[in-house]
Amino acid sequence: MFNIVIDTNVIITGFRSNQGSSFRLLSLIDSDYFTIHLSVPLVLEYEEVLLRELKNLPLNQTEVTELIDYYCLIGKHHSIYFLWRPYLRDEKDDMLLELAVKAKCDYIVTYNLRDFRGIEKFNIKAISPPEFLQLIGIIK
Repeated sequence: MFNIVIDTNVIITGFRSNQGSSFRLLSLIDSDYFTIHLSVPLVLEYEEVLLRELKNLPLNQTEVTELIDYYCLIGKHHSIYFLWRPYLRDEKDDMLLELAVKAKCDYIVTYNLRDFRGIEKFNIKAISPPEFLQLIGIIK
């Protein structure tokens, strides 16, 4: 089983359309394929962006709250006591790297692969949702 951090862009993309790899990945969150890892800043970002994007999503505010609660229920929680900021090109992504390092994750699943250049130094790889689904054998 892989340990992953899911970038907010994957969450938003997955809820905008039920046809793509992001939706497929999200539908597997409580499966035996991988474990999601969370931190307070990441959960707050998920919630803030989902609520901001409500007009573009098939969710209402109550459903967003329930979704966040569900992720918190099944995800592994981590407190981050160290910061390496700035390390990445987009400083908002540093919290994902810090979480992935703390949680000893294998992958950060994101569409912004170029923003995570250099994370291999931490034995973590940035991978897109389709690539990750291929890796776990869901798509060919």
